[in-house]
Amino acid sequence: MALCLHALPATSQTEDAPIQLLLQEHAEVLKKSSRKTIGPAIDALANSGLEDAQVVLERWQNKDMWVSKKNGLFVFAEKKDNKTLSLFDVAGSKTIGEGAKKDFKQLKPNSGIRGLIGAALVQFQLNSPDAAVRATALTAIERDAEASHLLALRGSIDDEPDPALKARKQRLERLLTIRFAEDDIERIAAINSFDGDLGVDVRAALNPLVATEVDAAPTLPEGAMPIELPRQEAYALLVSKGLAQAQISNAAIRETLVANINGTTVAGIQVASLDTDTARLAAYNALAAQGAAAPTISEADITTTLAAYQFYQTFTNAPIAVALAAQNVLEGIETSVALNQTADLALDAISLASIYFLAAIGLAITFGVMGVINMAHGEFIMMGAYTGYVVQLVVPDYTLSIIVAIPAAFMVTFAAGVAMERLVIRWLYHRPLETLLATFGVSIALQQLAKNIFGTQARPLTAPGWLDGSWVINDVVSISYIRIAIFVLALLFLGLFLFVMNRTRLGLEVRAVTQNPRMASSMGINPDRINMLTFGFGSGIAGIAGVAIGLYAKVTSEMGTDYIVQSFMTVVVGGVGNIWGTLLGATLVGTLQKGIEWLNPSNTLAAQTYMILFIIFFIQFRPRGIIALKGRAAEA
Repeated sequence: MALCLHALPATSQTEDAPIQLLLQEHAEVLKKSSRKTIGPAIDALANSGLEDAQVVLERWQNKDMWVSKKNGLFVFAEKKDNKTLSLFDVAGSKTIGEGAKKDFKQLKPNSGIRGLIGAALVQFQLNSPDAAVRATALTAIERDAEASHLLALRGSIDDEPDPALKARKQRLERLLTIRFAEDDIERIAAINSFDGDLGVDVRAALNPLVATEVDAAPTLPEGAMPIELPRQEAYALLVSKGLAQAQISNAAIRETLVANINGTTVAGIQVASLDTDTARLAAYNALAAQGAAAPTISEADITTTLAAYQFYQTFTNAPIAVALAAQNVLEGIETSVALNQTADLALDAISLASIYFLAAIGLAITFGVMGVINMAHGEFIMMGAYTGYVVQLVVPDYTLSIIVAIPAAFMVTFAAGVAMERLVIRWLYHRPLETLLATFGVSIALQQLAKNIFGTQARPLTAPGWLDGSWVINDVVSISYIRIAIFVLALLFLGLFLFVMNRTRLGLEVRAVTQNPRMASSMGINPDRINMLTFGFGSGIAGIAGVAIGLYAKVTSEMGTDYIVQSFMTVVVGGVGNIWGTLLGATLVGTLQKGIEWLNPSNTLAAQTYMILFIIFFIQFRPRGIIALKGRAAEA
């Protein structure tokens, strides 16, 4: 009795439910599960308008649909154990009890059928009340669009409540219209709507439409575009199409002559005389006249054959009207792409120039104002970057740590600069060679000190989360937020430098000492003190530059060497001792480097080499830089 109760359903199955009747109508193909015949059944479910159709397709795709061997009814089932199934009605998915596994057959759609089901489910997903589901469906269509998606997409646009998703649907609908619509007028209208659009997806949709094939025929076919081909290329095309006889190669002539040697002659000609291509060709023609070889093709024969054919080009993937519309739009897009690539290159150049300006602004003070060749300038950049790293170890909040790191880096490198000026530099003024050697030794010592403290591995200086990513203007032009932040920082320090030099007592005294140190001393200014503060100020700005550069570059003990050469070039090209010259020099060096890298993108080292050669050539004509120096260094 208990076994009988176990076999009875908890709730009777709705045998006459619309979804069950639809499944029964296609029962044979559903049971067979053949990729070739299943299409009508899937389309019937997708287009039925029944509430249960989506669930049936999803459960079928997941291999959860079974059919009873006794009455042929379809059910959803889940395995309870090895011999028992939990059964659910396909109408409403309500529980209908349990059944023996042996009494049911599982529908197991293969990967091809599951792909068809997935395509059919798209129309349900596009109209889902969940915006995330709709967005996922659009992404799936964008990755692998099919002709069946077009109608479903069009039907979902008008009722789309989300403006952003609606715009995506409208754009995707136009792209699918280009690919799959049968009406050429619709396709041309969709193509023209993308005129000037820089999206990669647009070019991916249009490029296949303009694929061409070169062919030849006695008369020009309708819609074909006549073209001119080089003589040899045109004849080779005819040979490849089987419309002309191939020319005899020199190797084939040799083989034929060897095969027809008779004693010491070939076709009555002495073998010893066949030492040129002309002689061998004459011997071959003699064999051809005797019928022992195939005749050669003369230039006159080629001319006659070419004159008998028209050479033309045809579009292979679209009607000519559609292809011409796509070609016209692509030409406009290519022009826009070229202009935007120029703008993107300009942004990269400005970004690199701002980095070089930040790295060189401190050197512009120490070298430009004081005339000190500081080979340890790069190590002050390195010290600033390591200061930022240490601050982030103490302050875990990345935004707050950067705010703290900037003044901390300035103070650390300012103090280091003052110490270096007091201990080393002040004894070597007006002795540039000794200054260069001494500061080079200091740079090596600072690098080794950094290795001893922090090790040789790169240390992370992490940017705040709001600096992640890039500002994407379009599919061609973009710039990272870190580069934008560095550009803004460069402008801020340009303003700070101008304020200090033009609006403060220190700036006034620095300018006085720069222009005439003896007169400044006689006016009560202590040149020794000004030199100390100036060197410290320049070193401090280098430390801040280190924090900025460390946000995107590796922080190691050798990072300063990556910027010392560019910093000196920036200062020298711009004009020693002039902040505006440094700004112009950074712009020139950054633009030049990016331009050379664009011309030779596979070799950045070569780009730097060419840049140095250009600057050497430049200073032959402008030895004082873009803006000439005035003051102590100029006199030296």
